[in-house]
Amino acid sequence: MKRRSKTIAQQCRYYEVDNIFEYMVSVYLNGNISAFGKLYKELNRKDRKEFILYLFSEVEPIHIQEIILTTI
Repeated sequence: MKRRSKTIAQQCRYYEVDNIFEYMVSVYLNGNISAFGKLYKELNRKDRKEFILYLFSEVEPIHIQEIILTTI
């Protein structure tokens, strides 16, 4: 069964992490692009937007563009 429209809190509990956004970025940077895409699609629309805002405030600029392009 596919996971869709999950909140940040639900994702943190499911994946047993403190910060799902940090986890998603580390998954991407470790080269697991398909798993990153799956994680992104599991978020609800509001939290997908929050993730993009998180990228701009917390991730090195060199990685922001490639991560965003992966989400579309």
